Formats: sequence, C-alpha cells, structure tokens
Amino acid sequence: MTRLRETDIRPDALMAEQARRYAADVAWLLERRDRFVEVPCPACEATEHSPAWRKYGLDYRSCGACGTAYMSPRPDPGLLDEYYRSSSNYEYWNTVVFPASEDARRERIFRPRAERAVELARRYGAGTGTLVDVGAGYGTFCEEVRRLGAFERVVALEPEPHLAETCRAKGLEVIEAPVEQAQLDAGVDVVTSFEVIEHLFSPRGFVERCATVLRPGGLLMITCPNVRGFDVEVLGEASATVDAEHLNYLHPDSLGALLERCGFTVVEAQTPGRLDAELVRKKALGGEFSLDGQPFLRRVLVDDWDRVGDAFQDFLSDHGLSSNMWLVARRR
Repeated sequence: MTRLRETDIRPDALMAEQARRYAADVAWLLERRDRFVEVPCPACEATEHSPAWRKYGLDYRSCGACGTAYMSPRPDPGLLDEYYRSSSNYEYWNTVVFPASEDARRERIFRPRAERAVELARRYGAGTGTLVDVGAGYGTFCEEVRRLGAFERVVALEPEPHLAETCRAKGLEVIEAPVEQAQLDAGVDVVTSFEVIEHLFSPRGFVERCATVLRPGGLLMITCPNVRGFDVEVLGEASATVDAEHLNYLHPDSLGALLERCGFTVVEAQTPGRLDAELVRKKALGGEFSLDGQPFLRRVLVDDWDRVGDAFQDFLSDHGLSSNMWLVARRR
C-alpha cells in the first residue's frame, strides 16, 4: 500500500471552498465573544499558565503544571453546540469533501483503524457486546467495524445533524447527541473517539461520562493531536492543528494523567501519525514557514525529501514525536 498523503484525504481542488466556509463559521463564532469564558487547564485544572499562541484573535495558553496547551477564554458549552449544529463547513465536509475522499479514507484510515480497534479489544479482553463510536462523523469507521463482525452492536454517536443523517442513510444505529447527553446504558464494552476530545469544552466531563457507560474492564480508545509532536512544535500557531475549533492540545502524559484520575488505566500510548513532515514541508514550500537558519530541516524537508522524507516520518511516528496520538485505557 502506498503511503498516505494529505491530498488523499483533503483534495486540493476542494479545500479553497472549505477554507471559505470555515472562515465564515469562525467569524460567526467571534461575533459572540461575550459568551466566551475563562477556564483552567483542561487536563490538570491548574491555573498557572504562560502564553502559547495567538490566532484568529484567540488566545491559547500553556499550562505551567502539565504542559497542555488550551484556548482560554473559550466558547461556553451552549455556544459550542450552536456552532457545530449550524456549521456550513461541516455541511460541506459531509456533502463534498468526505464523499470525494471516502475511498482513500476507508482504505488508508478507517479500515486499518477498525482492524486495530478490534485487535486491541481482543488483546485486552474487552467484551464483544457493544462498541460506541463517539463523534462518528461520516460513519465509515462504524461501517468497517460492523463489517468485521466483532461486536453484536455498533452505535454511531454523532451530534452534528447532517453527519448523523448520513450515518442513518448507511443503515447504522445512530444516537444524535454528545456522549455527555446521550441515553446509553452502562455496560458498553468499547468506546472509541477519534479526533473529538480537542473540540470539547470539558475533556474531563467527557472522560468521566465514558467511564460511566463502560463496564469494568471496558476499553476507551482516543486519538487526538499531540502538542509535543513535530508539526505543532515546529510550526506553532502556523500549524493547521491550531484552529478556532480545537480548544485542547494535550500530549500523551497529560491525557494519560487525566484518564488515570477518571478511573482508567492506560495500557497503550502511541503517536502513529503519518503527515507531520509533509505538513511542515508544505508550509515551507508555500512560504508560510521559513527554513532560513535551519539547514537540517531544509535538507530533510526539501533537498533530500524524496530520499529521506518517508524515513523521517517513520522516525517521528516510532519515537512518540508525531502530532497525532492514540491512547488506549481500561476502565478500572
């Protein structure tokens, strides 16, 4: 299988319109700054902080205790709910970007992700009754899990109305609500959550709710950006990861500590991301990030890219340095 490239999942021809819609959504959000509130660190609740970034006129802080970065002030929970339910950007992803890239996403991301989730569930002794995917999006992961036949029940939990309707059209069992409000019986065997926790007002509330719906010994699998990964560390606020929707920028240690405090034991932590080097290279070639005074990065990302680029990304992924992380935790 050829290596995943950014254009496979975000086709260049479609992203100009996506960027326009995203900018309109952000403008809508910023017009409602009176509903932004101050928060402590979302990972450890410490209040000591220093400035991290400033982007779109929004302030991002770095926790002085655990190193998590986070937006504060941030939209209150009600405003966040309105934002996602009325988002033109998410409607565009649902009707244009996801359909155009679904074959690549299925083959390169969701099929391997489903196979890995099933393998992890078996390895750590999770039951085979119910898997709940929180933030199911376009539903492809749930389709792939269902195809494997490893669980009796697969639930797509998706609060965004357009995406929830797409999941229903695929014949999936759908709950159109955030997990904190969803009617779920305790006794779920596996909860998966891919690229969700960074969007949430309260990561702790999310993790605690996952603990209440999981049976003892059940597994929680989370992916999210790693603030200590190459893309974010090098680019800072120029990274596409730093945006108006991402409120929480955790790392394996801070997310792991949060999980432990909420009744979980972390059993695996990895950074399997595949796009860091390409993302930084693209910013450099586009003039959005300067490699002046950085001869090593210029050599790896530009001059010798064809020869060493893939190996460099492998190094980042294998040594905890990718900007995407995957944690697996068992409910105690």
